[in-house]
Amino acid sequence: MAKKPPKKPPTVKKVFEETIFLKRPRRGATLKEEVWQDEDGSVVKYNLAYVNPLICAADHGRVLGYDNSHNYHHRHFMGTVEPVEFDKYESLSERFYAEVIELWRKEDEEGT
Repeated sequence: MAKKPPKKPPTVKKVFEETIFLKRPRRGATLKEEVWQDEDGSVVKYNLAYVNPLICAADHGRVLGYDNSHNYHHRHFMGTVEPVEFDKYESLSERFYAEVIELWRKEDEEGT
């Protein structure tokens, strides 16, 4: 009996990568978004992060982040990690940016 040829692994391609370096009053902070899709256009991997080492010393300065590394969807906040429900990437991205805006509002109020 002839062996079957090995299955070709699915093609995954990074389709979006952006890093925004923030200026005053958040000098040294960054926003980062990375998205990978499969051949069908489905998001299979993502990373969203607000990094500000002046606010958070843990987790390489990541104040807030969402990603699906380690085979599950999860949220990083000030050094803690918790699983999150995942419906679709667009909803999660909207949630992330809404949380970032709320964090900035609180930072501005506190003068951080």
